[in-house]
Amino acid sequence: MTRVRDLSEEQILERIVPLLPRGNATLLGPGDDAAVLAAPDGRFVVSTDVLVEDRHFRTRWSTGYDVGRRAAAQNLADIAAMGARPTALVTSLVVPGDTELDWVTGLATGLADACAPVGAGAVGGDLSGGPCLVVSITVHGDLEGRPPVLRSGARPGDVVAHAGVRGRSAAGLALLEAGLVRTPLSAAPLEVGDGVLLEDAWERLVAAYLRPEPPLAAGITAARAGATSMLDLSDGLLRDAGRIARASGVRLDLDAGAFAADRDALRSAARAVAAATGLGDPGWGPGNADIDGLVGRWVWAGGEDHGLLATFPAGAQLPVGWSAVGRVHAAGEAGVGAAGPAVTIGGALPADQPGWDHFSA
Repeated sequence: MTRVRDLSEEQILERIVPLLPRGNATLLGPGDDAAVLAAPDGRFVVSTDVLVEDRHFRTRWSTGYDVGRRAAAQNLADIAAMGARPTALVTSLVVPGDTELDWVTGLATGLADACAPVGAGAVGGDLSGGPCLVVSITVHGDLEGRPPVLRSGARPGDVVAHAGVRGRSAAGLALLEAGLVRTPLSAAPLEVGDGVLLEDAWERLVAAYLRPEPPLAAGITAARAGATSMLDLSDGLLRDAGRIARASGVRLDLDAGAFAADRDALRSAARAVAAATGLGDPGWGPGNADIDGLVGRWVWAGGEDHGLLATFPAGAQLPVGWSAVGRVHAAGEAGVGAAGPAVTIGGALPADQPGWDHFSA
């Protein structure tokens, strides 16, 4: 088995670079001191993010391919949330010497597969040795003549809308932490003990954690449809909705009955996790309150699905892939206090909802 320490930096790059996508906006790719990208708009959007081993991912769960997909997805989603089209990634990679080369080439393949649907290129970066795996990505995007969609544009009367999925990544992580799913992911259901079969749906939830698939095209369609504000849901619906509310000086009231399809998809996993972690009755029969509590936490507070949350003017036709999940109100309206919370659910504070006392806006 070839390991990173067995090869020079040049030899490793010779294995990686051919795996990386060139991208539609790339004029000069890897090989010189810097890449050259086309910027027809005259402006470009830029963001950066970092994943550190044992803080953001664990190698006992995640292959190099998984980490590449995830690292690209969370960065591409930031660009989409501005209403821009992702054009290029630059990746800095820190690798311990005993890392298998297949892990590194898998990461490159994961980056390529995540970039392919939007035509973004992986145009360079840096490679270094170090005590743990670190993947740092800087991503660029093209506004294509549109104004950027900011967090600060929501106005009272706007519709709050969501694109993507909710709670899937948090549920997948919970399944992994409870030891209910083994990785790498299998092609067929597995028996996880006591005659209980791993459902295909559980593997899809774990895949949502390991390899999130943000609705990247929805960012552009939202911008074209006149979205007044937008962001990537990386830290949980309530927390990120609060960021729009505070930046815009408004209150976002979310529909308590929203995300019914997501809730249904999470229920089986919630029952298994509740039983495995002792939240319910012994065995496989936790109470409904325990299951509802877990599902609620995953939907409202779970992060890293990388869906998009946006606001649209009242009466606007929502683009395909977007669903209305609430309404924007003036801050401090009657019934919610003088200062007013940033986010309410069905007009009430999250803590006032049954079983939701562990949430905060």
